[in-house]
Amino acid sequence: MSARDGSSPAGDELTIGIDIGGTSVRASVVDAQGRQLDTLRTATPPTAESLEHCLHRLVTELRDRWAVSAVGLAIAGFLTPDRQMVRFAPHLAWREARVPEIMTERLGLPVFAEHDANSAAIAELHFGAAAGGHNTLVLSIGTGIGAGMIMDGRIYRGSFGVAPEFGHLTVVPDGRPCSCGKRGCWERYCSGTALVDTVLELLASHDYPRSVLAAESESDPGSLTGRRVAAAAADGDPAALAAYEDLARWLGYGLGMIADVFDPDLIVLAGGVGAASSLFLDDAREHYAAAITGSGHRHLARIRGTQLGEAAGSIGAAEVARRGLSMQVVGSQ
Repeated sequence: MSARDGSSPAGDELTIGIDIGGTSVRASVVDAQGRQLDTLRTATPPTAESLEHCLHRLVTELRDRWAVSAVGLAIAGFLTPDRQMVRFAPHLAWREARVPEIMTERLGLPVFAEHDANSAAIAELHFGAAAGGHNTLVLSIGTGIGAGMIMDGRIYRGSFGVAPEFGHLTVVPDGRPCSCGKRGCWERYCSGTALVDTVLELLASHDYPRSVLAAESESDPGSLTGRRVAAAAADGDPAALAAYEDLARWLGYGLGMIADVFDPDLIVLAGGVGAASSLFLDDAREHYAAAITGSGHRHLARIRGTQLGEAAGSIGAAEVARRGLSMQVVGSQ
């Protein structure tokens, strides 16, 4: 692999993929084989202007080290079918914003956009755990839930470009409030944010006095994050483990509903929470098998953890940029 001198391997087109989530922004230089050569990460800014400035800064820093041809954005929000506009993003500030056009002008590079879960699905299909699936669901579990559906090798977008939004299916009427404006959405019970809420509810019951998270959340309530809960669960913390048991139950329940509609043969769990699937995957499989209609009398989808981890979104966005650039070249001939 080349040194960070702006060069690239022979015959390799380098692109930048940026995964823009509700909590963090991850920017990576990626080659044509889906390998990350360089990565930067920062917290997600709260306003559209500051977010665009953040993207400019990350790309500029990476361009100083690598010769890149295009940029792909994996965005956690509703995009128009042509992916030229972000209509709404529950965890981001963009509203009716022509983000690819704005960032192309700011960067002087071609910029392409894709839904973040579709980006993860594209990455897993070409470079990871979704290879070999026929009808595949890639569920990206992070701050919220994103989903990408692959049908006969192609991303399914629906009629207006926003399918599928499984994370905002109501599973608990009048349940936890969601940033989308509804209550009781699936992602409010099955995500990194949900893990924190569940831990706080469990600690409030005073049934977990031996949990290290109790003292931490009492001294600094804002310090509790999904990553911290995952680390505590890996260390055997009882409250963290109970929160993952609850997440596994909700994950299995939701997958059962999706399977009744979509009937996939393969499910891949991606995203930050998905990358820690060893903490809950076996339990989730059992809950899924019990929740599906006709349990015991039909085929179940294989459920795999991601092969690309949290990098799936940025790797997929880089692939979107590479393919978008290729189409531009073909169209200009």
